[in-house]
Amino acid sequence: MELEKQIQADMMSAMKAHETVRLAALRGIKAAILLAKTSEGGSGEVTDADIVKIIRKLVKQRKESAEIYSGQNRQELADNELAEAAAMEVYLPKQLGEDEVKEILKGIIAEVGASKPSDMGKVMGVATKKLAGQADGKMISTIVKSLLS
Repeated sequence: MELEKQIQADMMSAMKAHETVRLAALRGIKAAILLAKTSEGGSGEVTDADIVKIIRKLVKQRKESAEIYSGQNRQELADNELAEAAAMEVYLPKQLGEDEVKEILKGIIAEVGASKPSDMGKVMGVATKKLAGQADGKMISTIVKSLLS
């Protein structure tokens, strides 16, 4: 719940400072949290871990939209999406670098006993649990493929 309070406080300061992009990003987060709280089957409460998942999903959506806009030569829209994504990333835990992820994955591969590309599923199962929130799934799978081949 602390993260939700922090987002609410930052929303107020963004309003006072007339930071439109940051405010739009925070409103998007707030709306997604409210939706999660009121969704069918929801408990009415969200934890900080749930909020991090929500923010990660929103950041991913913004980056995908920016790619689409760039492909359609709409750079002003792409820049806005990337600016909102950057404003949201402030609330995410620090991401590991590629070298750090590679070292952790080498340990997981040794632990699981994987040696060939067909063992990728075993490695990915352990890796996604161990690196949850610390690394992008796409980067993990790319590194695992390169290590196993």
